[in-house]
Amino acid sequence: MSLIRVLLSIIFPPLAVFDRGCGSILIVLILTLCGWVPGVIAALVILNKR
Repeated sequence: MSLIRVLLSIIFPPLAVFDRGCGSILIVLILTLCGWVPGVIAALVILNKR
């Protein structure tokens, strides 16, 4: 997990998980629309898995 990805997940979470697949983008997008904080948390969790 690089510093660029972490900053990108804080600014715009769906863009940070762009290369993780369509399902990850959709989940993070829905959570971001529900609230910014859940989207950021989901993006950081998805980025931390690899």
